[in-house]
Amino acid sequence: MTLTRDEDPSDGPERKSYRIEAVARALSVLETLGERPDQTLTALASDLGMTKSIVFRLLQTLEERGFVQRDSQRATFALGYRMSVLGERVGRNGALLQVAPAIMDALRDKTGENVNLIVREGLHALALATREGFHSIRIFAQSGRRGPLYAGGGSTLLLAFADPAVQERVLAGPLETFTPHTVTHPDKLREILQRIHTKGYHVALNDLDDGAFSVAAPIRGVGGDVIASLSLAGASVRLDEARRDSYIEEVLKSAAEISAKMCFA
Repeated sequence: MTLTRDEDPSDGPERKSYRIEAVARALSVLETLGERPDQTLTALASDLGMTKSIVFRLLQTLEERGFVQRDSQRATFALGYRMSVLGERVGRNGALLQVAPAIMDALRDKTGENVNLIVREGLHALALATREGFHSIRIFAQSGRRGPLYAGGGSTLLLAFADPAVQERVLAGPLETFTPHTVTHPDKLREILQRIHTKGYHVALNDLDDGAFSVAAPIRGVGGDVIASLSLAGASVRLDEARRDSYIEEVLKSAAEISAKMCFA
């Protein structure tokens, strides 16, 4: 259902409730386990004021998705690993959005090019933040937009530093062609990923947007793992040899600065 402006649920003196009861109940289970972990089914049902049948079905669904874990010997339940994963992502991305903007602004001001902060979200790339350059060119990355991991400077760099299992899942396809220069052959992509991993940066030309370049470097977290990429993007016609070398140096320097600050964020 698509809501028009006249149908906006926040309008009018009598606001309708769009509450989904099953979702509310599942969240109540998670909140209760967060406050009082290692509870039995009976204790949880009593705490929540729900029947054991409803709580059991909620727990089973949440356990299948990794949000709840069960101790089969003690017959108790606690929060699962997925809660930690989500919490780590929120904390990491939140810290990135605190640390990176000023450095992204400085990089944009120095080069005049578009600046992108990219993270991996499953088998896709997500533009966490962007800074528009001083030149007129439409580029793929926009804040909040998801894209492929095998095309584009920052995206392909993230794939190069991802676990081998993630790489193989991406390379297993389907691999869409975005321009005549998009590489979709798995073996050729593996060679590209290896080169990126060895060099520690990536220069992409025309593979995601025809007529556009992207120079990307990795951002590392506390443990040294690559958690994001920083890239410059602009029109390919501007990327002469001098600018290419200069941009690589500037992106590597800015990414290293963000990495250093992330260790203390």
